[in-house]
Amino acid sequence: MRSIWNGAISFGLVSIPIKLVNATENHAIHFRQIHLADGGRIRYRKVCELDEEEVSGGEIGKAYEDADGTMIPITDEDLAQLPLPTAKTIEIVAFVPADQIDPLQMDAAYYLSANGVPAAKPYTLLREALKRSNKVAVAKYALRGRERLGMLRVVDDVIAMHGLLWPDEIRAPEGVAPEGDVTVRDAELDLADALMDTLGEVDMDSLHDDYREAVEELIAAKASGEEVRPAESGEGGGGKVIDLIAALESSVLAAKKSRGEQDAAADGEGDGGADEGDMAEVHPIRKTSSGASGKSSAKTSGSAAKTAKKTTRRTPTGKTVTRSGGSAAKKSAPKSTGTKKSTSTAKKSSGSGGRGGSGVSGGRSAAKKTTAKKSASSGGTAKKTASSRKRASA
Repeated sequence: MRSIWNGAISFGLVSIPIKLVNATENHAIHFRQIHLADGGRIRYRKVCELDEEEVSGGEIGKAYEDADGTMIPITDEDLAQLPLPTAKTIEIVAFVPADQIDPLQMDAAYYLSANGVPAAKPYTLLREALKRSNKVAVAKYALRGRERLGMLRVVDDVIAMHGLLWPDEIRAPEGVAPEGDVTVRDAELDLADALMDTLGEVDMDSLHDDYREAVEELIAAKASGEEVRPAESGEGGGGKVIDLIAALESSVLAAKKSRGEQDAAADGEGDGGADEGDMAEVHPIRKTSSGASGKSSAKTSGSAAKTAKKTTRRTPTGKTVTRSGGSAAKKSAPKSTGTKKSTSTAKKSSGSGGRGGSGVSGGRSAAKKTTAKKSASSGGTAKKTASSRKRASA
């Protein structure tokens, strides 16, 4: 890198020859002014106001304009005669903690390079002293015809110098703060803290100038004769904030979404806080005996006959045996003597003509609606009914 100033650092009685190098560079894209009619370059020319003639650089000097408009000429010889001890020296005046330097004072940045082999040892001494003390050096130096204030600190293995504005060059922030008393609630501060935590830290090396890249692409497209399409404009953020809480909550969600994170509270809403991807277990509803009984009573006679057909079988002797609710009775309760009597009564009723159908239906519904204990009592009732019918027929 090309040096812009050569001098020495004055560190007490120690003198360190150094070269001043720019630590920053400007990547801004510069445009030229042209004549729209023919594309000709527009140039500025220095013209004397008195004779209206163009003046070359060698004929131009310096002057100070007084309050009444009078021009007071100042020559380079006049400035050279002024006592300026820092003309070729960076004079360290103090070592202070870095937090005592107001960032508002910081100006341009430079690297200080040791000028020659003899300067290596004192240069390293100053660098290591700054490292161990965790302090910065405040210094005075002269550059471009004026004395300036600077701050020396260590960056990696190099001493860097930041130009500082003089304290009287910093304006007081009068009339800048919001007028009146503004109250901020704790809930708003909590959301602001959450937004700060969500945004987190950033790798400064990953930040870049998107606008400059867009301008470069525009220039390249026009130079190659390609059609330039208008860029999509993003959503404007200049609207009024009606609800500060809602705006902060939306900002937190948007920040998490941009970083690929998910809001745990939003994910858990509505599912008891279950993690994403968990599925609820679905169990089939089992039919109870009462439910089956309700369906059986609602069926028509055709469906009852169809069911009776499914629940009857023939024995090897050719007799038809009806299992009127036998399976339900087995599931609900163990076999009893009353159940056997009810089955034998149903067989007798089926042999007496048209009464058999009602006996089958009555036996099935009784077995489905009641437990084995009620089935036993219905068997006894059926036995009394059969004996009374025999007496009536006699």
